[in-house]
Amino acid sequence: MLIRIVKMTFEPNKVAEFLDVFEKSKTKIRAMEGCSHLELLQDYNLTNSFSTYSYWKNEAALNNYRNSGLFKAVWAKTKVLFIEKPIAFSLKQHTLVG
Repeated sequence: MLIRIVKMTFEPNKVAEFLDVFEKSKTKIRAMEGCSHLELLQDYNLTNSFSTYSYWKNEAALNNYRNSGLFKAVWAKTKVLFIEKPIAFSLKQHTLVG
């Protein structure tokens, strides 16, 4: 499983617009093959900063989404709202042995 986190900071007056984009697209993203979880988190103190937290079957599933028309449409509407460059990274669970 691949865990994907994307931290996004928006112009304060653009937050409602972003939330509308997310609300309209979340079900479609969750329905993408290989996506088993998607949630939106808001920074506790910085109210114009959000992170998406998603689980993907593997990197290929994430890349299929990133190359999809859905991603391109959502990203085009989202990226124009940023005040800072987003930070994205992928993680995997680490299991200690012993």
